[in-house]
Amino acid sequence: MGGCFSKPKPVELKIEVVLPEKDRGKEELSAGGKGSPRAYQGNGTARHFHAEERLPAPHPYPGAQDCLEAAVCHIKDLENGQMREVELGWGKVLLVKDNGEFHALGHKCPHYGAPLVKGVLSRGRVRCPWHGACFNISTGDLEDFPGLDSLHKFQVKIEKEKVYVRASKQALQLQRRTKVMATCISPSAGHSSSTNVLVVGAGAAGLVCAETLRQEGFSDRIVLCTLDRHLPYDRPKLSKSLDAQLEQLALRPKEFFRAHGIEVLTEAQDPEASLCPAGSQVVTVDVRNKKAVFKDGFKLEYSKLLLAPGSSPKTLSCKGKDVENVFTIRTPEDANRVVRLARGRNAVVVGAGFLGMEVAAYLTEKAHSVSVVELEETPFRRFLGERVGRALMKMFESNRVKFYMQTEVSELRAQDGKLKEVVLKSSKVLRADVCVVGIGAVPATGFLRQSGIGLDSRGFIPVNKMMQTNVPGVFAAGDAVTFPLAWRNNRKVNIPHWQMAHAQGRVAAQNMLAQEAEISTVPYLWTAMFSKSLRYAAGYGEGFDDVIIQGDLDELKFVAFYTKGDEVISVASMNYDPIVSKVAEVLASGRTIRKREVETGDMSWLTGKGS
Repeated sequence: MGGCFSKPKPVELKIEVVLPEKDRGKEELSAGGKGSPRAYQGNGTARHFHAEERLPAPHPYPGAQDCLEAAVCHIKDLENGQMREVELGWGKVLLVKDNGEFHALGHKCPHYGAPLVKGVLSRGRVRCPWHGACFNISTGDLEDFPGLDSLHKFQVKIEKEKVYVRASKQALQLQRRTKVMATCISPSAGHSSSTNVLVVGAGAAGLVCAETLRQEGFSDRIVLCTLDRHLPYDRPKLSKSLDAQLEQLALRPKEFFRAHGIEVLTEAQDPEASLCPAGSQVVTVDVRNKKAVFKDGFKLEYSKLLLAPGSSPKTLSCKGKDVENVFTIRTPEDANRVVRLARGRNAVVVGAGFLGMEVAAYLTEKAHSVSVVELEETPFRRFLGERVGRALMKMFESNRVKFYMQTEVSELRAQDGKLKEVVLKSSKVLRADVCVVGIGAVPATGFLRQSGIGLDSRGFIPVNKMMQTNVPGVFAAGDAVTFPLAWRNNRKVNIPHWQMAHAQGRVAAQNMLAQEAEISTVPYLWTAMFSKSLRYAAGYGEGFDDVIIQGDLDELKFVAFYTKGDEVISVASMNYDPIVSKVAEVLASGRTIRKREVETGDMSWLTGKGS
């Protein structure tokens, strides 16, 4: 195994902590997500392609296939372990010097457009400073998520102690490379009651599984089915940018699925999205006969099955729970409708976790009032701790958000069937024209209860490091699974992160092809509120017993290290890039970070110079 599944090597980090610049404000609103899974080295069956092998798309500029070549620096201008953005006429290139060799790559992360020069260079790859995606500097291939596409790799030559880079104008303009994929050669695709691979769920895990199979040369039938009305889209963006339209959220255009022979059954049953006669809802799985049974009775036989059904949001159980204009944000339609109803009116958010706080932040400029109701004393308390939670709460209060803490909703009152008031157990009555509920989720695995596929007491699907369930040929990935977390002594955990779903989908696909890949990614997530981003890496739900904070919480320029015993188990930061990506890279290398290393404020351990 290669790529991010290689054995840990001694970590060597050589980039300075760079504080963010003005361009970071664009981060969460950029049109990210239109990418493709990435590369990794397989067991000899993997196929590796480069940008030049990809059929060029039509380009609006004349002579787009012409290449540019220019001297970009002197060989002594860069030290080993340094990166620099260089200009090549039609665009910028990331120039990297590592172990005496120069490499030239696309300079922006294809996920949301982060400047990779501000990222972390370590172990032959560069890690994005915003969301932790990793790219191999020798190939440009994506080795860890989020995102779907790789970087272009450009030719480098040294002449008379000058470094020359050669690149096509088209590659400089595109800044992303979708890996070459096999096409489906199954003659019965779309008209048959059997498929080679069936994927239940079309979120990040399902899409990455399908794309990885095609990237690895798999040319048989692949069917994805989803309870959503749409082709796969960037769901985490819904709560951060509620006005976003479907075309801004789509992970791939409709033509992509058609071109690569990936069938998607949606709830809307768009005839252009799928030719299959089945509905999109699987109601049970017959593992003995390898058949999925759909709601309308149709049975689809499979050879390999990926279960990636995701989770279902918890809803309120109080009096009046069925009144109109109460939402859980699950679809673009939900998000768009919340914004329309909130404009100039009163919004109440129940739950001060990531979804609730993102929604509250977004609505402050739209609504007349925004109120947040939460059982805990402070927002994010279980996740980020009391001190960080309180600092974030102050930021919200300074933006006119009113908090009602240590209470919950006892009643939703309506007028003409539509929400008018939210009554709290504290007897407080809040005016409300729209209410968003973000109080957690449960795995959407009810359809598997009688299937023989193992579920734990909470309804999660336990899998091994290869994402295999207890049934041969059946894999599972995403929010609905518990899996062994490699860097925490293989403790079984559930980590419902977007990035983790990507990684699990890829590992499942690799093991469908008998490549013996194991999940080993370091969890990484992010949130965006009031144009400020919080990064978080490595947490795994066991809880922490101390928080060590460097920087200034009041100024929201800080890094928080969460410890259990003498070990750092997670890290969060605001305005301190690329510290979280650095810590993720240290942990990914197999190194343990001790509490004493972060207590002093001396960060030399991050650059390999400390103990």
